[in-house]
Order: sequence, then C-alpha cells, then structure tokens
Amino acid sequence: MKFTRNLTMLVDFYELTMANGYLDNDIGNKIAYFDMFFRRVPDKGGYCIMAGVEQLIEYLSELKFTESDIDYLRSKNIFSEKFLDYLRNFKFSCDVWAIPEGNPVFPGEPLVTVKGPIIQAQFIETMILLTINHQTLIATKANRICRAAKGRTVMEFGSRRAQGYDGAIYGSRAAIIGGCDSTACTISDKIFGTMAVGTMAHSWVQLFDNEYEAFKSWAKTYPDNCTFLVDTYNVLKSGIPNTIKVADEVLKPMGKRPKGVRIDSGDITYLSKKVRKMLDDAGYNDVKIIVSNSLDEYIIRGVLDNGAKIDGFGVGERLITARSEPVFGGVYKLVAIENNGEIVPKIKISENTEKITNPGFKKIYRIFDNKTNKAIADLITLNNESIVENKPLTLFNPIHTWKRKKITDFHVKELMVKIFEDGKPIYTSPSVLDIREYTKKELSTLWNEVLRFENPHTYYVDLSYDLWKLKQDMLLKYTTHFEK
Repeated sequence: MKFTRNLTMLVDFYELTMANGYLDNDIGNKIAYFDMFFRRVPDKGGYCIMAGVEQLIEYLSELKFTESDIDYLRSKNIFSEKFLDYLRNFKFSCDVWAIPEGNPVFPGEPLVTVKGPIIQAQFIETMILLTINHQTLIATKANRICRAAKGRTVMEFGSRRAQGYDGAIYGSRAAIIGGCDSTACTISDKIFGTMAVGTMAHSWVQLFDNEYEAFKSWAKTYPDNCTFLVDTYNVLKSGIPNTIKVADEVLKPMGKRPKGVRIDSGDITYLSKKVRKMLDDAGYNDVKIIVSNSLDEYIIRGVLDNGAKIDGFGVGERLITARSEPVFGGVYKLVAIENNGEIVPKIKISENTEKITNPGFKKIYRIFDNKTNKAIADLITLNNESIVENKPLTLFNPIHTWKRKKITDFHVKELMVKIFEDGKPIYTSPSVLDIREYTKKELSTLWNEVLRFENPHTYYVDLSYDLWKLKQDMLLKYTTHFEK
C-alpha cells in the first residue's frame, strides 16, 4: 500500500536558484553524477542499517510541479519564465542506484548514486538526504536495541514522542527493518503491514472503582489476548495479586490464560524478579513479563546483565528519536560530470581528510571469505572495474597504504542495484517484514567484533588501486595548482 503526497517542493531553496542558474547558462542538461554517503556511525557503533529506499522511489516517481508551485516561485521575482516553463513540463529522467534496504552499510561508501541532467540531479538532493538519513538512523538504533535484548521481543512504542507525523510513521517502518517485532503505530501497520500491538493504558485502570474490576472487565473483553498493566497503584501488592485473581476467577473457567503483564515504572530489574516468582508460584509460569519506560540498548543490556526476568521490551522515545545521537550525517556530493560522453571525475578537497570525496562513477563490492562466509571488507571501485573471484586480490588501506592483505578464497556481491532508469522505477521493494529478515541474514555475515557496542572493530572500506590512484592524482593536481 502506497502512502504518497506531492513533496516535489520539499527542497532547499538553493536547489531552485541553482537550477534556474543552470538553465540560464545553458548547462541544465549536462550529465552529472552525485553520491550520497555518510562519514561516521552514530553512537560510536560499528555499522548502520540501510533504510528508506522504498520512500525514495515513491518520491522520485511522483515528481511534478503544480500551477500553485509555479505561481509561488514566480512571486519570488528571481526565477525566469524560461525556468518556470521548464518546471511546468518537468519530466524526471535520471538513473539512480541504491544499496537495498536491510544491508549493513559503512562510512565513505555511496548509499545512493544519481546520474542525470545536473538540473534534476541537484534538485533531488534534499529529499534523498532526508529520506535515507532518517530511516537509516532509526533502523540502526532499533537494531542496537534489539541486539541488546538478546532475542527477546522488542516493540516500538514511540509514536507520541516522534518528531512529527512522518517521524512516527516512517520511524516505525525503520524500526521494524532494524529488528523490532511490532509497533504501536496503527497507521504504519495499515500502510506497511508492520503488526500493530497494544493493550491498556493507566487511564483504563483508573476509570474503574478498583484495579480488580478494571482487570476483570478487560479479561472478559479480550480473553484470548489478555495483558494487564500492573503498575497503576502498586505492582507487587496490587497489580500482580489482581492479575492472578482475575486469571483464576475469570480466565481459567473460560479455558483461557493471561498472555502477559506490563510494568511501566519503578525498578524493573527488582520488580521483574519478584513478579516472576509470584506468577510462577501461582501456576502462571507461561505469562510473559513486558517492561517499558524510557528504555534504550544500554538500559536493556544493564537490566539483563543484572538478572532481570523480562520477556519483552516496549521501547519508545529513545528509539523513535534516536535520542542518544539524533542526527545521521549523510551528505550528497558531485563526483563526476560528462563531457561529450566521457566521464570526467570531480573531487571535493578539504583540510579534514574525512571530508575529501572519492571521485568518479563507482560501484561497491562486498567481499566474503568462502570458509566462514563472513564479510572481509567492502571495496569501492570505478564503475568499469570488475573483480574476478578465482583470481588473487590485494586489499590495502587507502590512508595507510602499507597495510595490505592478499585474499584468494573469496566471493563477492555487488551492493548497489539500479532503482531508476531514464526516470522510470525498475526496482520493486520487498515487504518490510521481508527486509527485516534480510537484515538479520546480512548482519550474520559480520564478525562479532564489528557488532559489539564498545570500541567496535572498524570494518574495512577500501578503494581499488585504480580509484585510489585517480584520487591521489587529482589531489596532487589541485594542490600543485594552488602552490603556484
């Protein structure tokens, strides 16, 4: 099910002023190549999870300027009528490549590459960054949280704390890609099939004369899926005793059993241990204990390390906002143009080494060890290069070039796939649940040293010799020029 709006005008204003300038200087149709990539993993982690491609496809498929858009731009008194006529008849014609959702991705490698008329390729910068930055950030955070839970259920509970409607809807989608089992966001379930869950709030319990009556009424209404929120008054002296009483008096005679209890406050480690014993002693060792309340990967790992008896986690604001580091720093840079059909590489130079771009039209190979099926490294190459799997390959660190490794027994996967050709979508996104399973599969190819929370091993993203040589030659060319 598609959820589309006309977001064509969701651009930074300078993309429009540059587009007008390109057209005015008769270079609007010059073919340009842009890469979207990021420089650093949030939370000092070892990897990120690619997400947002489906929404990028929807956005690029719906590009069109309305008369209202044209009138608005005309009112600015800086755009030519020639440019406004161009927008009125706008037809997207770029080629676009992207790494499919669910893949682990790493700093420096292109997540999205765009080839097309400069006026178009520049224009879509903001939405590419907005779409991929947001969902990749949330999918990555969700995956960290799910790994901390060590196979226990994780539910996304963050809609009411998200940064706006789209933050809730697409954040929920990204959370499922990252590994969450379900979401409280109903509209996300409707659109993406993410499985909405939810039971009662404290207001349900407060509405009744006492907690027992509240639980009893709930059990009669939902006998097959009965989870009680037990911390409205007192977990151990009221919530759990009333849960057991209703289970004995209402559910058992119906041949039913409660599914779970949820604790939303207090010392969840201490309470979960006590609750587990009380439920087990009453014959309800199958009843799950769910906890919520401002959780993240560090709190989850901490309570489990301290022996908490928890079966599932409802994680809200710290997931949906990626609160610990809420910005994913993806950038969008020009890397090449075409002159008379020849690709001419471009480079952005900076005194900060990490901000120097990798020039040219490129592709990415992920290299796997045949014996372990673990990923060894990602290799960025020029687009006309290929890797022969039965031929020895030497990898080297592009900064510390003396650090080298020769590999022989390996196989490769090309990471980027073409999602648009001449402005037409040619890629069908999998379902969100299929992407979640793909995420699990691809993460299993990474070594635990890359996945760990503290001081993760830096996954190797290397350059082919030809790309490295091109970059060095261009750096030498420009630095020599400025020395004159």
